[in-house]
Amino acid sequence: MNHDTNNGHLLLFRGTNWHRDLAPEEIQRIMGDWTAWFDGLQQKGMIVAASPLEREGHVVTGDAHTDGPFAESKESIGGFFMLKTTTMDEALAIARMCPALPYGLKVEVRPVAPACPAARMVEEAKAHALA
Repeated sequence: MNHDTNNGHLLLFRGTNWHRDLAPEEIQRIMGDWTAWFDGLQQKGMIVAASPLEREGHVVTGDAHTDGPFAESKESIGGFFMLKTTTMDEALAIARMCPALPYGLKVEVRPVAPACPAARMVEEAKAHALA
């Protein structure tokens, strides 16, 4: 599967409690490193969008609406960076620089699709039917 894209890559930061057992001074140091990492990417013009997320939220399904995600979840998404990158290798190299990785935070790297996969499937089926 080709992971190169002109649409960029999304870094999803998973784990909202990576700092739980750290001293305030250590958290402050790591957040300073995080700010420097982000500022460097921004100065290079690589940040399209970025934001931390609140711990509270809601999950909506076809027949229900529940409170969540839950703040204690190790897989909760704590924030994101949308990057101007063209290759997965480039996006992975950036993700590996995340200052909170040694403390349990995980970074999921996903290529941004040019269109919804379901919409692409419909278009491909139409094109195949016309051929």
